[in-house]
Amino acid sequence: MTLFRNPRTLLAVSHDIAAVLIAWCAGYLLRFNLEIPHYYVLQMVDSLFIAVIVQAIIFLRLGLYRGIWKYASLPDLKKIVLAVGMGAAAIPTFMYMVHNPVGVPRSVFILYPILLLLIMGGSRLTYRAWKEKHLHGFSKLGGKPVLILGAGDAAANLVKSLERSAEWRIVGLLDDDPMKQSGMIHGIRVLGKLVELENMSEKLGVENAIIAMPEASHNERRKALELCSSAGVKALTVPSFDDLIGGKLTISQIRNVELDDLLGRDPIQLDSAGLGEFLTGKTVMVTGAGGSIGSELCRQIAKFFPGKLVLFDSSEFSLYTIEQEFRNNFPNTPVVCTVGDVKNESRVEQIMASNRPEILFHAAAYKHVPLMEEENAWEAVRNNVYGTYVVANAARKFGIRKFVLISTDKAVNPTNVMGSTKRLAELVCQSLQESEGTRFVMVRFGNVLGSTGSVIPKFKAQIEQGGPITVTHPEITRYFMSIPEAAQLVLQAGLMGQGGEIFVLDMGEPVKIVDLAKDLVRLSGFGEDDIDIVYTGLRPGEKLYEELLADDEQTLPTPHPKLRIAKARTEDAAWLSNLIEWMARYDTRSDDEVRHDLAKWVPEYKPHGH
Repeated sequence: MTLFRNPRTLLAVSHDIAAVLIAWCAGYLLRFNLEIPHYYVLQMVDSLFIAVIVQAIIFLRLGLYRGIWKYASLPDLKKIVLAVGMGAAAIPTFMYMVHNPVGVPRSVFILYPILLLLIMGGSRLTYRAWKEKHLHGFSKLGGKPVLILGAGDAAANLVKSLERSAEWRIVGLLDDDPMKQSGMIHGIRVLGKLVELENMSEKLGVENAIIAMPEASHNERRKALELCSSAGVKALTVPSFDDLIGGKLTISQIRNVELDDLLGRDPIQLDSAGLGEFLTGKTVMVTGAGGSIGSELCRQIAKFFPGKLVLFDSSEFSLYTIEQEFRNNFPNTPVVCTVGDVKNESRVEQIMASNRPEILFHAAAYKHVPLMEEENAWEAVRNNVYGTYVVANAARKFGIRKFVLISTDKAVNPTNVMGSTKRLAELVCQSLQESEGTRFVMVRFGNVLGSTGSVIPKFKAQIEQGGPITVTHPEITRYFMSIPEAAQLVLQAGLMGQGGEIFVLDMGEPVKIVDLAKDLVRLSGFGEDDIDIVYTGLRPGEKLYEELLADDEQTLPTPHPKLRIAKARTEDAAWLSNLIEWMARYDTRSDDEVRHDLAKWVPEYKPHGH
């Protein structure tokens, strides 16, 4: 009865009852060529009541009035066909069993369902077409004209999703596939190839283009962006193929093009079952949990429903930020936020004693190369090396099952203090590895997009100020991956590690920093000539090229295609004892003294300028 409280539902029911009346009477009219004999007029009126009652009961039982007419679609049509079909069978059966009339013409029983289906289906579709035109016709005239680059499945879904958009008015599609030229998708024509964007944008007055090619290679997406830039058109895009497949986003969630779209890396295949067994229900601790890598590790871990997540960071604000995020996004994940310094042995042990973590990811580190090179070299040693020792030794003391160290490609043949301290941190963990007890695993990777202190935020700020963009050298290159990708591979390495290994992530192809800067200029809506690029020279400790393996290292494959194991030099407990004694001997050291001593502890370290 609640259905009939809605006036629109009452109107729909009235419409369908009227449709039954019309279809039943029209069946008689057609049967007798519009001249019904008097006897059959009486019979038609007499049988009409039964037809209406039976058909109305079927309509209600099938829930025909839960849909909304202006959204009428194929599922609604299927319901109507089913309801009419059931009525076509039930009405004559009921009549002959209960009413026992002289005989309704058999042709009426055949014509009635056909006419009723046409009336009910046609009226709904006509109403939807009228409603869409009424609601969206004027907004389409005022919507911003936009071209869609690509004419595949993603573009088809996008066209359908934007049919009701008041913001966008799709004026055409462009695609390089000859088979799609001059074709139409949901009434929108494929106007030509991608290279015709500039001509079409001028002709149609288009200032925006949506790149709808989530499955395309990064080279194809880069080409599309370059075409947008040269045409003076703002480039937008649809969510990535991975996000669409994973159900995170819908095709209509248009966004700005990001660097991740252009760098384009293959999706990561994770051992979800293994990671579930590794993390689900476990107490996991993350140091540096407020940082870019640490916080993403926490997000990825939370997806596997840990029993408890212990967040450890020296920054109160960073810890507060991620605590608020988890409260909103992961309310069912128990989180313990702890403030402390990794060099504070008593504080680290207090946290481990009270929370008893089973797995620990050590992401806390000073990682900014120029800052650690001048004025802060000894602090880099204390934090990155001694801090790692404190946390790793406590992990062993409290029986943590697995300890995962986040390392860096700058630890390979280091030319700076930061890289050499991370190499020492690797050696510290390896020297603590025993045949039983805590398993120490190290993971090396290069730069991550958007991480704290990375070059990307700096370039964006310089572009916002109108330039120039400062790049140290025209040939300087770096390896890049997204933060989520790095975090996922760290988890995978943590699962696979048996103790003492240094895992090296597949970082793909190195990227020239100057090309990265040019991409950001285009993404910001400028041409390459609008923002100057100035070369400032390599900074102290900065390499022209990064390496993932030292000269004397070999790698071994693993079952995962994006992870390899480096066979590197290791050290023993006696070496570690001497290293700890050296770090404890001094309260502070000058930068030159630190560099001099680091060269002894890390023979492959070649200080800048030597």
